[in-house]
Amino acid sequence: MGVRTRVAALAALALAGSLLVAGQAEAGGHGSSLKPVATGLNGPRGVSTYKNLVIYSVTDGSVYVTDGHKSIKLGKVPGTGGFPPAIDTNKWGTTYALTGAGGEPGQPPVPGSSTLYRMRYGKPAVKVADIAAYQAHDRDPYNQADSPTESNPFGVAALSDGTVLVSDAANNDLLRVWPNGHVKTVARLKPRTVKVPAGLGDEAPPAGTPFVAEAVATSVTVGSDGYWYVGELRGFPATPGTSEIWRIRPGSVGAVCDPVKPNKGNCQRYADGYTSIVDLAGGPRGTLAVVELDKASWLKFEMSGPTHGGLFLQYPGRNHRGGYVRELVKDQLTLPGGAGFNRWGELFVSAPVFGPGAVYKVRY
Repeated sequence: MGVRTRVAALAALALAGSLLVAGQAEAGGHGSSLKPVATGLNGPRGVSTYKNLVIYSVTDGSVYVTDGHKSIKLGKVPGTGGFPPAIDTNKWGTTYALTGAGGEPGQPPVPGSSTLYRMRYGKPAVKVADIAAYQAHDRDPYNQADSPTESNPFGVAALSDGTVLVSDAANNDLLRVWPNGHVKTVARLKPRTVKVPAGLGDEAPPAGTPFVAEAVATSVTVGSDGYWYVGELRGFPATPGTSEIWRIRPGSVGAVCDPVKPNKGNCQRYADGYTSIVDLAGGPRGTLAVVELDKASWLKFEMSGPTHGGLFLQYPGRNHRGGYVRELVKDQLTLPGGAGFNRWGELFVSAPVFGPGAVYKVRY
């Protein structure tokens, strides 16, 4: 099964009712804790902030704003296909919602999927760009499975100049979208040769077999240094510890993120050793919040259900590389979907992305 189909299959599992994950209560330990700010949510995912407000998305495409006491519906976007949209909010308070491929695996995409929308309170969502239409003419030259023109937009970051970054999990690239809908390809993420992990069953290659796995660009954020950061899920066989974070020079066009030559060009490897990254958030003093869907890998989750998700603080190191890593709320999150910092450096996270859940403030 191809990468785009596998990512879309996560939503199909929830639609089929094969998952039911209870939302986490307030929890502590390990030097950090969770405090709910919005509860009773159906599949919370996207998290962004504006001033003292937290914005979040849920499964049916609705986007809400909360001050921690009361939530108000900002609006709703079509085309979610049962998987909540990614969101980000710019410095002027405009929120962007990004729908993914949408629909059941192997079926035609639902109307409104793979689309970037602009949202303002009291107004209908406005279509900015059809990402799938662009990708239909922007072939992935490093494609390993399915069609090289497939699209599954998964991550979004609003820039201070009014443009928006979109990471595409199926096309393995980073795009930049202008307010008029114009799109350019910022960077392409090349596949990586990994070793097949044990426990994948008789249909998988033997454990230890080298396998070329796609990057699956699920996430994008802007760091406090102004650089653009992209995180990987890692395609089949989803080998744990092989998801990278790339640091991309702002304004780049046509950069290549190459795990064989990770320290050259406008896209360079910032950090390595993660598993199944689904979101990044730029924080104060060069920190990044890194969200792992499941620390055992997304494939292990598909095969046998969820274990624990991961939320990490990646601190900057020397020579524009990541340094110390600190895990927050260890083993207290199941299938987290998104994270965001506010202007005061407070961190928020959503979980679980399937089933009843909440958005939390992380005390760390």
